[in-house]
Amino acid sequence: MACGDGDNDLAMIEYVGLGVAMENAIDDVKNIAQFITKDCDEDGIAYVINKFI
Repeated sequence: MACGDGDNDLAMIEYVGLGVAMENAIDDVKNIAQFITKDCDEDGIAYVINKFI
């Protein structure tokens, strides 16, 4: 699993088994992610970790 929100995260999100985009991510990241989590201000990383791990 990898989480990201910007252009620099595109390759990482494509490569991993579960690509996660933050709710506030750019559209390109959201379009390739398998899951969209809450935004950074709502503890999106903690939410997705609790959901999948």
